[in-house]
Amino acid sequence: MFRKSYLMLVLICFVLFITTACSSSASTDGKPEKIRLDYAYYSPTSLVLKEFGWLEETLKEEGIEVEWVLSQGSNKALEFLNSNSVDFGSTAGAAALISKANGSPIKNVYIYSNPEWTALLANPDTGITTVNDLEGKKVAATLGTDPYIFLLRALNEAGVSTNDVEIVNLQHGDGASALSQGSVDAWAGLDPNMARVELETDAELFYRNIDFNTYGFLNVREDFAENYPDYVNLVIDAYEKAREWTIENPEEAAEILANEAEMSLDVALLTLERNDFSEAVPSSVHEEALIEAGKILQVSDVIDAEANIEELTNELIESSFAEETIGRIE
Repeated sequence: MFRKSYLMLVLICFVLFITTACSSSASTDGKPEKIRLDYAYYSPTSLVLKEFGWLEETLKEEGIEVEWVLSQGSNKALEFLNSNSVDFGSTAGAAALISKANGSPIKNVYIYSNPEWTALLANPDTGITTVNDLEGKKVAATLGTDPYIFLLRALNEAGVSTNDVEIVNLQHGDGASALSQGSVDAWAGLDPNMARVELETDAELFYRNIDFNTYGFLNVREDFAENYPDYVNLVIDAYEKAREWTIENPEEAAEILANEAEMSLDVALLTLERNDFSEAVPSSVHEEALIEAGKILQVSDVIDAEANIEELTNELIESSFAEETIGRIE
């Protein structure tokens, strides 16, 4: 028994050592040894920042490494944040709210886009032209992401119960393929996959509502923000450089997206057109959008009905970093 207990203790210590060693928070001089960020096809500015290496250039003199991890959707970005695999993760605002309601230790510190990145799509031969037509149909969506939340809000607005729709949980790219192959009747799409399906197949965006799209949130782990606030500002500073470059060079930004995501330039251009990069500081506008989304998520039992949505939103959104950094830049 003593030997087993001793071996278990050694194993626990080893796991703790490995976890600490792999964490970017491990440092000896008040700065991280590594900063880990995700990049995503639904966040064009993350691709621009990764492409030009501006953050690596800034951190080189301090000997801080930069590590990039691909997020295929908000759900994956949140998995990375919750498992301490990244320090910064790109998600939709409502997806971050769901995660926060489940105890995720994250803060939103920057808005990377105000997009119309999701809509409901169907093939013409299905006869689906309205949200009400989805009753009894199969609809692909990625659970915990903005397209899924968009679908819930559209159904609620139309008075259609989620029990009357078969929601098929597929990652965004798989949902696009399922729609093209006819294995689902409709899809809650996400750009750039949505733009590709729109341009390259007969699929139609039969329901659009920009107000049901929540914003692009750049989230940071709370422990990183607490331990390294100056480096949160530094990351925001780099994102600002990428945002301004993207605004000034939309065609070049589309080329970067096309190359990274292996898609046509036309698809990338359409994706960029549906992004508004003008507002980067989290504000009351974003809070209001999350509160409205949160109410529907409670009705749909995605968030506990007893949860205080306003309080959760206030805990999630932290505008002080962007206010300080962007104010200083301007």
